[in-house]
Amino acid sequence: MIYPRYVQGCSAVADHYDELDPVYRTLWGEHVHHGFWANGRETSRQAVAALSDLVGARLGYAGGDRLVDIGCGYGATARRFAARGAIVTGLTISRAQYEAATPAANVMLLCRDWLANALPDAAFDGAYAIESSEHMVDKPLFFAEARRVLRPGAPLVVCAWLADARPTRWQVDHLLEPICREGRLPSLGSAAEYRAMAEAAGFSCRDFADISASVARTWAICTWRFVRGLAVDAEVRRAALTARNRLFALSLPRLMLAYRTGALRYGVFTFLAPRP
Repeated sequence: MIYPRYVQGCSAVADHYDELDPVYRTLWGEHVHHGFWANGRETSRQAVAALSDLVGARLGYAGGDRLVDIGCGYGATARRFAARGAIVTGLTISRAQYEAATPAANVMLLCRDWLANALPDAAFDGAYAIESSEHMVDKPLFFAEARRVLRPGAPLVVCAWLADARPTRWQVDHLLEPICREGRLPSLGSAAEYRAMAEAAGFSCRDFADISASVARTWAICTWRFVRGLAVDAEVRRAALTARNRLFALSLPRLMLAYRTGALRYGVFTFLAPRP
């Protein structure tokens, strides 16, 4: 497990997304996650929707199924699934994201920490976390809470930034540790560590896919938009110069290099809650 030099708690994560909310929406839109390029010809808008659909396919939900979106951001994926018949409860710790989210039928968003979610036991037919587990201070508790709220046999789909199993010291010192610190990640685990934590909570792993090559383009696009925004967008310039979380801009080139060198991976897990 990779840990940042300074502790990144829940309040730091919330502050990051609250302060940079206008920049995230300007540069990337309502889906606060990577894009998935299946054939390389998709627009960025199509690519982010494709990643949501990849998660939906692994959930295999049906009309009327109750899903929980762990770290829902602006609720874009929750609304997409609700439009196809699901009933979705989403949680975000960012007040800015919660207030900016578009209301939709069969979507209930909560401004609440997943690690203290207060949802009922065995109440959901599926759960998913798209790039939110990285921000969890207590990852074993993240899995334990998912296990608690899911009915027996229900799926948990996790899309996660993952550290290479054997990163070099240079990769840790100059890429992975700074990415954790600048991006407010309390820790960054490997695929094996994620699997071990999930299994300790009672889950079995049905499927795992490393889709790093299909998502890495995200950061080249974000970097180009950020550089362009410095020239034409006052909000982007303000964030780069005066925001408390302005160091995240340094992670843009780090993320591109981390993917290119294999220090950072992107994995999609499908876990199943145990049956009685």
